[in-house]
Amino acid sequence: MSFFHANQREALNQSLAELGGRFNVSFEFFPPRTKEMEDTLWNSIDRLSSLKPKFVSVTYGANSGERDRTHSIIKGIKERTGLEAAPHLTCIDASRDELKTIAEDYWSSGIRHIVALRGDLPPGSGKPDMYACDLVSLLKEVGDFDISVTAYPEVHPEARSAQADLINLKRKIDAGANRAITQFFFDVESYLRFRDRCVTAGIDVEIVPGILPVSNFKQLQRFATLTNVRVPGWMTSMFEGLDDDAETRKMVGANIAMDMVKILSREGVKDFHFYTLNRAEMSYAICHTLGVRPAVSAA
Repeated sequence: MSFFHANQREALNQSLAELGGRFNVSFEFFPPRTKEMEDTLWNSIDRLSSLKPKFVSVTYGANSGERDRTHSIIKGIKERTGLEAAPHLTCIDASRDELKTIAEDYWSSGIRHIVALRGDLPPGSGKPDMYACDLVSLLKEVGDFDISVTAYPEVHPEARSAQADLINLKRKIDAGANRAITQFFFDVESYLRFRDRCVTAGIDVEIVPGILPVSNFKQLQRFATLTNVRVPGWMTSMFEGLDDDAETRKMVGANIAMDMVKILSREGVKDFHFYTLNRAEMSYAICHTLGVRPAVSAA
């Protein structure tokens, strides 16, 4: 390790130590499909809940069965942990009246935070009737929800251009969204440039970086291709030869994510959203690095 690199690492660690864990973290989960996956999910939620996240979110697929599972998990999280639980809600698979009914049900259940998305379009479906900005407006008509929306530092795969993508994000914020959570990324500079462009465009909400701790590199490459995320060459090299070594992959992935959050924290980022893939270990370790730890009760 060069002297310069050692000094740089020392500065990052010192900066984190001085901040003393003054960060907000949130976690994303998805509905389990088997009993074993459900056990893993609840074990992960129980462990990560000790870090007192700002909120936890739960995704769902484009059908009512998935939506029902999400609703059940959201209510379970709220009852079991008392945490703020935020369901994902998409608008391509339901009418306005159906969406309004869903939103009213969430509101009456005490759910006040929703992650609003357009959702993935089915093949050959054509132009959708609603977009995320329309869903945000509908939610605000039902109640004063705390609304998170998505943002894409490396541009949404369907966007005509980076500028068009930015304009679309501003529509969502202007409709009433409270924050934007980014797609996962590995090029920190792409996030920082995107954050600057948001400020220039008059987007004045928090742009929360989405952090994906990587344990399965081949799976990541598939995700990245679908979502227009660039995987740096150095990252490919770091995972080379580890296809059959799951433990080392976890260590490498956690180290990459830890370096990312250190750099982002130095650049003034105070909120981080972790895509957990329903597993706690790596996200817990990264939060520990940030100084986000369970409260220690007095003896």
